[in-house]
Amino acid sequence: MDFASLMSKEISKTKPAAKAEEVSKKYMKRSEVEAERREKYLAEQRAIEAEREAKLARKRKREEDEAEANLAREEKRRKLAEESRRRREEQEAEEERARRKRLGLPELVKETSEEVEADDIKDEELFEKLRAMGHPAKLFGESHKQRLRRFRKLGIVITTGPIPTSLEPVEEKDMKVEKVPDDAEGKKFLFRQLASYFTMILTEWESALEKEKRDTFASKAAYNAMVQSKENMTPLFRKFEKGDVDEGVLEPIVEIVKAAQERRYVDANDGYLRLSIGKAAWPIGVTMVGIHERSAREKLHESDKGHVMGDEVTRKFLQSIKRCLSFAQVRWPPEDIRQLMG
Repeated sequence: MDFASLMSKEISKTKPAAKAEEVSKKYMKRSEVEAERREKYLAEQRAIEAEREAKLARKRKREEDEAEANLAREEKRRKLAEESRRRREEQEAEEERARRKRLGLPELVKETSEEVEADDIKDEELFEKLRAMGHPAKLFGESHKQRLRRFRKLGIVITTGPIPTSLEPVEEKDMKVEKVPDDAEGKKFLFRQLASYFTMILTEWESALEKEKRDTFASKAAYNAMVQSKENMTPLFRKFEKGDVDEGVLEPIVEIVKAAQERRYVDANDGYLRLSIGKAAWPIGVTMVGIHERSAREKLHESDKGHVMGDEVTRKFLQSIKRCLSFAQVRWPPEDIRQLMG
């Protein structure tokens, strides 16, 4: 047997085995097909889950970046608003200082943060106190300082009268004023005396108009004058409550009230004129000639002590005091007819 025959014989032996392998690959068990399909399905699900997690991660990152950007913008906006508010307050304070210096009034004492914090109340305790008083614990957009201020206003007993005030009224026999005391307690009592005296006049004035109420122009004008006087004197009562009435205004008011209580209405009117006009320079005649100013014209607005009529609020309650004097001389006429105002 030669080599070629041996090789062909061996090759013929191996061919059936190859066919068997091909058959085995062509036909598979159902369990193997299911297992392969399951593996493929799980792989696809893992890929989908991984893609979803990646999308969620990218979305969370975008939201976090956007939230940080929003916080940065809000912080920047808050700082700008705070800076704008601070500049506005400084400008208003500077204008107020210039005005008070021009009028010769004393400087205002600024409230320090230590004084505010010393009288502070925690939110939990504040909520309980407000609920106990029958008021809402928190209003929409209300800060802690506003809530504390609201609680203090609710806790103050306000008298019922023409002008509600937290000052305790005094009896008529104790309304007699003499002069401005030097101590703080004496000034507090003086403010109670003044508030009680003006409350008595406004009450009598209102009662007299209610009794003689007529449908005439003069009656309506008198009633409107009384209502306007109450509104204009409210800031004066608020000053009495705070105890921050300027000495340059308080002393003349005490002088006017003292003269009115003694029924010396002409003297009270003289005190009113000294307070309202004072020693300020008043321009009389022509102050500008063409494009040239008259000599010493700038001194009209640079006097050491200007008149208080430059302040709108002060001017209004001083005029209301004058109206109270006009009613008081009718309600309590003087014994000397020469003390009647014209």
